[in-house]
Formats: sequence, structure tokens, C-alpha cells
Amino acid sequence: MHTIARTPTTDMEVTSIRLERELKDKLKEIAGNQGYQALIRDILWNYVQQKSGEWKPRFSRSDIRASIAATAQQEERCVLTGQLIQPQQPMLLGLTRNGDMVPLSVESLAGQS
Repeated sequence: MHTIARTPTTDMEVTSIRLERELKDKLKEIAGNQGYQALIRDILWNYVQQKSGEWKPRFSRSDIRASIAATAQQEERCVLTGQLIQPQQPMLLGLTRNGDMVPLSVESLAGQS
């Protein structure tokens, strides 16, 4: 996951969020050296960008190692183009270099050899 430009923590507002112990432990595992609070901030910024229409691509074609055909079960957003994929529309699932499966529109890899 790409990181949003960092604001010094002294310039951030303190907030409190309650998490289940298991969720917090899993976030710590995933975050590694990044720190789970920074991971949570990245996830929240990505969510805000997606919902506000300020979406920015996080991946490029070269990040996709393989793709498989799929059908969207809920609304998805292509990680390459930002195009919305509606439920029941054909789509692709892309395997990234990091081993993540990400939603892709069928058109996003068109013409790629």
C-alpha cells in the first residue's frame, strides 16, 4: 500500500477508536515497521479518496503479475483507472507483486501483451 504524504504527528489531532484485540493484533502484523496507526491512517485516506471522488491510482500495469476473470459481487473500483465496476459486471482480479488481489476493469489491461 502506498503511503500518503506524512504530516508530523505533532500537527495531528488526537482521537480515540476502539478496536477488538484480535483486529489490533492483525493490523500490527500487517503493518510491520510502518506501525499500525500509520496503516489505519492510510486505509482511512484511501477510503475518503474513493468515496469523495478524489481517487488516485495506487498501482500501475507493471504492478500486476497476473489476472483472472471474475464477476463483481458488489461495486468495486479499478485500481488502475478508477473506473467503477458495478455488481454483476465482468471484471478481472489482478495479482500484484506483493501478492494482493485487486479489482481491475476488463478494459484496464486491454492491449497489454
